[in-house]
Amino acid sequence: MLDETLLDAPDDLALADRRGLLLGAAEAGARVRTAARHAAEAGIADLRPEGRPRTVLVAGPGTSAAAVADLIGALAGASAPVVRLQPTGVAPAAGALRWALPGWAGSVDLLLLPTTDGSEPGLALLAEQAYRRGISVVAVAPKASPLAEAVSGSRGLFVPMAMAPNETPDEYAENIAASPGTLWALFTPLLVLLDRVGLLEAPPETLEKVADRLDRTAERCGPAIATYSNPAKTLAAELADSLPLIWTEGAAAGPAGRRFAAVLAELAGLPALAAELPEALPAHGVLLAGDYAAGADPDDFFRDRVDEPQALRARVVLMRDRPSDGLTAAHAARELALGHETAISELEPEEGGALETLAELLAVTDFAAVYLSLATPGRTAAL
Repeated sequence: MLDETLLDAPDDLALADRRGLLLGAAEAGARVRTAARHAAEAGIADLRPEGRPRTVLVAGPGTSAAAVADLIGALAGASAPVVRLQPTGVAPAAGALRWALPGWAGSVDLLLLPTTDGSEPGLALLAEQAYRRGISVVAVAPKASPLAEAVSGSRGLFVPMAMAPNETPDEYAENIAASPGTLWALFTPLLVLLDRVGLLEAPPETLEKVADRLDRTAERCGPAIATYSNPAKTLAAELADSLPLIWTEGAAAGPAGRRFAAVLAELAGLPALAAELPEALPAHGVLLAGDYAAGADPDDFFRDRVDEPQALRARVVLMRDRPSDGLTAAHAARELALGHETAISELEPEEGGALETLAELLAVTDFAAVYLSLATPGRTAAL
């Protein structure tokens, strides 16, 4: 059960936030600016690419690396396929993870290595394999990490990950990995790089607009803003004790919705399903009529209403990155949900470029996941 009184108690939220997750979400705009500066200092602007890469390969651990690959794939579109190399190993520890290059990868491909750790031997080995095949390698990781030395020794390009002043890779490793700001620290230098090689458009002026949009969203979603006028707190309260069905529409909304499902599970311990419209309707339609339906078993006389936890009920989260006019499946989505008496939460960003609207969707949902994590009894202690 969500403690809604905690949502409107900023001081108590700060005490519960031992890992600095709210600060990480709030400083996302600053991370973009710092990361863009690090990219420039690393020499990305001076690169003279001979053409677009055939394929972009992405390897790295955790939710942030997976989101980076997904976001790059959505933004690059048809410019080049983006393939995430899945890690293997006996445990999720840095020393146990391994990655392998596809047999077809060669000198016309590009390998990106985003990681908040940088001590993974598997990534260092992967960089060496890529060097032997003539694949260009670019890594974003903490400064002075083993990966930095390995990539530089393999004639790759290394960009130090943007960190807050109080963060160091050793003491704050867990905080860095969990922080919503981490995504932008890893993602921004790669946006600068891919703009340079012509796979997508992310010039400096666009990145500054992204940082400004993140700052404005943080002001609207911050802990001092009351729930009734705070979109992230409102969404967190609506999703409590529910099974979120995240239905997305638009190229940018797809990866944002999948990341939201991932961070809900990782930070808030809340299972969620994400799918893109219109295929989300047949994929999740049975959930609206089965055991997770809003009206399922409402009067079970034998249920212990004190000791037994409340059953999860489906709630649709409709995330869109384009206005409701034109060709859209949103109307059919609303009809299906309301026809099964299922509540709907809707997120639609303000107008702007693709990166700006994407940034707003990511920021609101990151804040919502953090609030759910902090205001759900037992979650803070578990973390």
